[in-house]
Amino acid sequence: MDALDGLPALAPGGTRPACAFFDVDNTIVRGASGFHLAKELYRRRFFRRRDIAWFAWQAAQFFLRGESRERVAAIRSRALGVIRGRTEAEIVDVGEEVYEQVLDSRIFPGARALIRAHLDLGHEVWLVTATPREIGDLMARRLGATGAVATVAQTVDGVYTGELVGDLMHGSRKAEAVRQLAERAGADLADCAAYGDSANDLEMLGTVGHPCAINPDPHLRLHALESDWPVRDFRRRRPGLAQGAVVAGAGAGLWGAVVLLRRLLRHASSGTP
Repeated sequence: MDALDGLPALAPGGTRPACAFFDVDNTIVRGASGFHLAKELYRRRFFRRRDIAWFAWQAAQFFLRGESRERVAAIRSRALGVIRGRTEAEIVDVGEEVYEQVLDSRIFPGARALIRAHLDLGHEVWLVTATPREIGDLMARRLGATGAVATVAQTVDGVYTGELVGDLMHGSRKAEAVRQLAERAGADLADCAAYGDSANDLEMLGTVGHPCAINPDPHLRLHALESDWPVRDFRRRRPGLAQGAVVAGAGAGLWGAVVLLRRLLRHASSGTP
């Protein structure tokens, strides 16, 4: 099956410009890329077990009570504090190792094929993600994408200050980034495609003419079905589904959250540094 089968036809790059915009976590790569980066930072003693315990508690509150502006701000502040005083070169080095050892093998083959199909058509391909810029840039480079827009931690002379440049690349900021990138490419948004997995991607998906839900959470799945958007699930391994057939179940997201929480709690309670 062709990677673009089942999606509306997009203008070939040779006729007029078009762009494809991809979320990263659970859209391109299975799970949270930042979690694997954090594990390696912990192994290298960038932060302590009590930091892990705090993040585990916040994760539990998120899944029990949902997202709140205050909780997001607290998590952001704590995470930035972890890298304050460290150099950008250190984080890039850790990111390269994490990609080689973990992330590359966790990229969904279907997502990789979609990216390649868009590139073969001459489209610009952008990763638009809340994950750190260092990971976004690395993944874009390794996947052959045009580039990435991501959350940017401020540096001065190559050293992290513990502050952000702007805000998280999240929600409406993703949508604005998509509009700016399409304008820069000279592309009509009606000719562009976007791919995301969660309700947080709704604004980005709604800006383009060809949205597609990938491995969607329940909210996005419902919205996609109501809006007649294509839905693909790359998590399934049975023949015929791995390439992105439309499916109804949405339990994998919750199961992934439980697994993540258990891992965090195990790190917090173990004596392993």
